[in-house]
Formats: sequence, C-alpha cells, structure tokens
Amino acid sequence: MKQENLTKLLFALIKNSKRSDRELAKSLGISQPTTTRLRKILEKEAIQQYTVIPNLSYLDFEIIAFTFARSKQLVNPLWDKGKEWAAKQPNVMFVSTGQGIDADAIMVSVHRDYADFVKFYHVFRRDWGDMLQDFKTFLISVKGSTQLKKFSFNCFVDLYKEGT
Repeated sequence: MKQENLTKLLFALIKNSKRSDRELAKSLGISQPTTTRLRKILEKEAIQQYTVIPNLSYLDFEIIAFTFARSKQLVNPLWDKGKEWAAKQPNVMFVSTGQGIDADAIMVSVHRDYADFVKFYHVFRRDWGDMLQDFKTFLISVKGSTQLKKFSFNCFVDLYKEGT
C-alpha cells in the first residue's frame, strides 16, 4: 500500500508539483501528514529536482541542438573531461553516453540564435575535435519547427499505467 501511495503521489507531482500537500492528500484519498511524509521519501529517493519546463522562445532562445558524437577511444578520463567541460557550458542541458546511429554520446544544448550556436560549435570543435572520431548535429528551430508533441514528463503517468 505504501509503494502504491508513493507511486500515486509521484505521478500527481509530475502532473502538477505546485499543489499543496493538503490538495494532493485530498485527491489521493490519504491524510495530509501521510502525504507530507511520502513526499519527503520521494524527495530523497525518486525526485531529482522540482523544475519548470519553460517556453524557450519566451526566453529568446531560438535553437535546440542535439549533437551526436563518436569518441576515438572509450576511456574513463575522456568521460571525466566531458563531465567537467559540460558543467562549464551554461547552454548545455544534457550530456550522456549511449549507443546508436553510429555514436556513443549525446549532448543537448540551447542557443539564442544561429550565431550563438556557431560560436558554441567552434568552441566544441576546438576542445573536442582531436578526441572525437565523428560528430553530427541536429538543429531544431524553436520558433520555426513544427512541434508535434511538446516536451513533458506527463506521459510517464500513462506509460506506467499501461505497464501495470
């Protein structure tokens, strides 16, 4: 029962993390103190952070760049350097290793305009060109592309229900 309530609360928070514990308790059919206790467990174990997903064009960002890279060697010092480098880049949203489309890493970054992207691209090439066998970039114009589905974590609620 506790795990079921934790899962229900997590999904309620994914849908709207601004709701008070009192509102959440009422919608879940559990007491407010229980909701507060469960939220603390989730914040320790399952919630990385509370955040907002902004409309990037409102913030004057025009481009989202997905960069797929293949390193020359799979060595830990390279990944350590990558982690340090990414932490210093304010426009880098996400970096991870992975597999697919002839790449072993991905980076997602946001840029105010094409000139800002080109400047970032030159820094990336300067700092990583010798260590990468190849890299390719896919650009999305936040203002001009057709977004068929907005970025959201709300789909997890329905995905989880399908799996149970």
